[in-house]
Amino acid sequence: MPIFAKIAMVFRMSTMNISLPDHLKSFIDEQVAGRGYGTSSEYIRELIRRDQDRLDLRRLLLDGASSAQSKPVDADYFASLRDRVHARHSK
Repeated sequence: MPIFAKIAMVFRMSTMNISLPDHLKSFIDEQVAGRGYGTSSEYIRELIRRDQDRLDLRRLLLDGASSAQSKPVDADYFASLRDRVHARHSK
């Protein structure tokens, strides 16, 4: 793709300093070294993203649990979904 066609995404980064007990700092350092993170910031950002995903999933589950009841989902329902997907991809 030509350079002029690429869209640059610029994220503003802020700095946050946190204080950790030695055993937590050591744990983070071990995770960074052993799991392929470049920095402790990358590791912490990943943890935060996962927590956001967990909270989003929890919200979706609660929304679903409080929504109106629908007819039960069975094997025929999933088969019809697969058929619809295959039909779209075969066009």
